Amino acid sequence: MQSLAVIIRAISALNRAIGEVFSWLALACVLLCFTVVVQRYFFNTSTLWMQDLYVWVSGAMFTAVAGFALLRDDHVRVDIFYRPASLKRKAWADLFGVVAFLLPFMFVVIYYGWTSVRRSWSFYEASGNIGGMPGLFILKSFIILFAVLVGLQGIAMALRAILVLTDNETLLPDHLRYGANDAKEAH
Repeated sequence: MQSLAVIIRAISALNRAIGEVFSWLALACVLLCFTVVVQRYFFNTSTLWMQDLYVWVSGAMFTAVAGFALLRDDHVRVDIFYRPASLKRKAWADLFGVVAFLLPFMFVVIYYGWTSVRRSWSFYEASGNIGGMPGLFILKSFIILFAVLVGLQGIAMALRAILVLTDNETLLPDHLRYGANDAKEAH
């Protein structure tokens, strides 16, 4: 059981590090969008590559931080049944959700996304806009990164559920236990 806790900590640390770095792209996205608006409405000029760039930056950010959002339990959930449930019932729900829905969906994303990403890399795909950004193939790679990071965090969720169901959740640090985010929100 100790090895499960080590795996959970490692996956969570990876998603936390990536999430904290890529979340700064939100600031870059706002600054780029502001620049495009100022160019267009005050200087009557526009650069297509910059318009592509702020859309691409936001796409990279949202796909890269999805695993971090899952770690923080920031994804949408129907809390009408989940929130009042007992710890073990939550663990069963998470385990079922990860095994029946999350991991199969991430497999589908990787399986079908891989062809598109590989094809994009084969000819170094760029923006479809004339004068747009080069490097669309790099952005498309974030599809695979998204599925891998969310899939890994799903595995960590399933392992955490197993620790709870076997009464071994104390092997995890407080910030990785059930309700850790609820306690933060209460303060």
